[in-house]
Amino acid sequence: MKADPKLALIIKRVGPCELHSFAPGDPFAALTMSIASQQLSTKAADTIYRRFCDLFPGCAPTPERVMTLADDQIRAVGFSRPKVAYIKDLASHVLDRRLDLKGLRKHPDDEVMRQLVAVKGIGRWTAEIFLMFRLGRPDILPADDLGLMNAAHRVYQLRKRPTPEKLRKMGEAWRPYRSVAAWYLWQSLSS
Repeated sequence: MKADPKLALIIKRVGPCELHSFAPGDPFAALTMSIASQQLSTKAADTIYRRFCDLFPGCAPTPERVMTLADDQIRAVGFSRPKVAYIKDLASHVLDRRLDLKGLRKHPDDEVMRQLVAVKGIGRWTAEIFLMFRLGRPDILPADDLGLMNAAHRVYQLRKRPTPEKLRKMGEAWRPYRSVAAWYLWQSLSS
């Protein structure tokens, strides 16, 4: 990345990289939080997720506990019908071991992606963010992220916002630390 003068300026301005896990320690909780936050403001998602957690007094949501709830109970905390189905599908994948949450750390990126995107409501972007922030993978570039596209547009003074394909091509220069480059580009939006 030192060969990229524009990124080097951001690194100098922002300071040391603080890319670390912001997600809950439990991968099931992290994924349910990701589902909760899809297409919502951070404040709304946090409120809904907090209410969801309140359905499990004294303990965290688990796949087993989620499956004991009626859909209407989950909807009552603010989840849409599709999101209820997504959370139940996630729980089902974990319970029948199609998704090995405990073993994800040992799998390569492409296997983690394969397992995660097989769950309804978890797409490529959610899986990439999980890989970056929950599993701490250093070479992930969520090129479909609008904020990342906007940052690249601004930092590299491009005529128009790059497409995900263009951003992936740009990201080749940042291998094997594309996660770090993405983090700095996101930071450039607020610095």
